[in-house]
Amino acid sequence: MKDPRDIIKRPVITERSTEQMVDKKYTFVVDRRANKSEIKRAIQEIFGVQVAKVNTMNYKGKPKRFGRYFGYTPQRKKAVVTLTPDSKELEFYEGV
Repeated sequence: MKDPRDIIKRPVITERSTEQMVDKKYTFVVDRRANKSEIKRAIQEIFGVQVAKVNTMNYKGKPKRFGRYFGYTPQRKKAVVTLTPDSKELEFYEGV
């Protein structure tokens, strides 16, 4: 079994994801090989909450060019986790 902290890489803090926190939806960048059940288990172990639903999105790398050099930005996977109504809220802004 994978370590939960290897599956969940970091939270996504944007204007849209902050607005979704009112509905108990939280966005994370996750490991590209993780499936929905692994993501759900990792969130429950790390934060001690109950997860109702997990939606995932795969993003391909965008082509970028710097002079004559050509490459791609890294591929990533994003997960939007919906908590149950009786779960506590997650705190990302601790100490700010």
